[in-house]
Formats: sequence, C-alpha cells, structure tokens
Amino acid sequence: MTSPKQSLPRFLNFYEHSSLSIQLMVVGVVITIFFVSVAIIAPSLQTWGWLQNPIESLSNPILEPPGIRYWFGTTRQGYDVFSRTLFGTQAALQVVILATSLSLIIGVPLGLVSGYIGGKLDRVLLFLMDTIYTLPGLLLSVTLAFVVGRGVLNAAIALSISYVPQYYRVVRNHTASVKNELFIEAAQAMGASTPRILSRYLFFNVIGSVPVLFTLNAADAILILGSLGFLGLGLPEETPEWGHDLRQALDALPTGVWWTALFPGLAMTMMVVGLSLVGEGLSELINPRERN
Repeated sequence: MTSPKQSLPRFLNFYEHSSLSIQLMVVGVVITIFFVSVAIIAPSLQTWGWLQNPIESLSNPILEPPGIRYWFGTTRQGYDVFSRTLFGTQAALQVVILATSLSLIIGVPLGLVSGYIGGKLDRVLLFLMDTIYTLPGLLLSVTLAFVVGRGVLNAAIALSISYVPQYYRVVRNHTASVKNELFIEAAQAMGASTPRILSRYLFFNVIGSVPVLFTLNAADAILILGSLGFLGLGLPEETPEWGHDLRQALDALPTGVWWTALFPGLAMTMMVVGLSLVGEGLSELINPRERN
C-alpha cells in the first residue's frame, strides 16, 4: 500500500510534467474545495461563538476597518463583513448547485429523446431551445426572478432556464451522431425498448462533455446570482449574499469605506476563477485531441 510520503512525490512529479491546463485545474480544485469547506464549517463556527451572526447587527453598531477585532471590518449597519462573506459562500453554493442540477436534469433527457427520436419532436424542441439560447442569460434570469420571486429555489429556477439549452444541444448532437452506430442497431434488432436504449446504450456514450458544462455553468451562475443580488433580486434581503453586500457597499465607497466591497467581491471572483479552471482542465482531460 502506498504511503502518503510516497504518493506526494508522485503527485508532484505528475503536476510538474502535466500540461498547463491540468496544472491550473489542480489549482482550481484546491480553490473550489476551500470554498466548499468554508460553506460547510461556517454554521459550526457561528455555533461555537467564533463567528458573528451574519444577519444580526452588533450591539453597538460601528463602522470599523479591518483589524484584529473584526478581520474584514464592519459595515455602517454594524454587520461583520467576515461573517457575511463566509456565509455568502454557503448561499452561493446552494443556489448554484441547485440551478445547474436542475438544468442538467431537464436538458440531458430532452437532448437524448430529441436526438434519438428526431422528426417533429426534434424540430419543435430544437426551435424552443434555440430561442431560449439566443436570449442573454442575465436578462432572462432577471425577468424570471421578477416572476418567481425571491428565495433559494426561486433563484435557482431563474438561473437554470438559461442553461437547459446548453445541455440539450450538446447531448442532442452527440445522440444524433451515435444513434446509427452498429451497437445501437444491434440493440434495436434484439428488441430493446427505447427507454432501455436511451438509458443503457446512449446515455454513457454522450454524457462526456456534461461535467465540463456543469463546472463552467456553475461559474457563470455565481456571477449572475451576484448580479441579481446587486439589483435587489434573487435571495431575501436578510440573507448573506455577495451581490447584495456589494450593492450595500456601493454608497460607502465614495467616503473611503473600501472593505465592505472588497472582500465579497474578492470571494466571488476567486470562486468563479476556481470553477472556471476546473472546467477548462476537465475539457482537456475529456477531449485530449484539443490539446495544443
């Protein structure tokens, strides 16, 4: 059995000789794991008294810059920026994972059915998905957020609609190119039902690019969620959310209060970069022919 002392040099050797995209993917994985860990442990830190309640103002509201007492400073309303930044990670992950999962659950089956059955159903679905795809993601999400209202599930629904066509188009095109292969014809000749062919023979042959889409959409969803929060949409006002906190910090920036905007904005940027690096690295691993 390989010991940790032996595995570390092997990993370092792999990292040194891998391509730049794979090296950056490792960095992205580390960043992503860090934010996931923060989202998991933040409630426990508050329970143990190591974090301020992110939705309760301090007993004596003061505006204080970053320091030993308040690491990220406080807002004019007396909120601890460090606490709200950490809990903002939790809100972002909840909405983004739910949104990308919903779009995957809807888009992948529609792509399989459309690509395999073809005909009028394929033309109708293709027209519908192309119509949605042509709409700007942020504009569509803002419009849907007005309709469905605030909340984690509602925000996830508003975000997910714009991602469904991406999963649909990728899976549909792969399915249409694979459905005439010999192994599919053999399954049809043996009397396999359409659901069985879709789930057993086609699904695992066309799903390869979905993990890449998932991570890249997650990165994009964080930015759109932040934009919704900045516009006063998405999550309830009392929820710690990076976009909402940036909106609240906007009025204080001209007076030199920089910390209330810096840390939520930096957290959002780092998380987007981490997920984007993971997606680019996965794309190279899954499609090695695209390597330079």
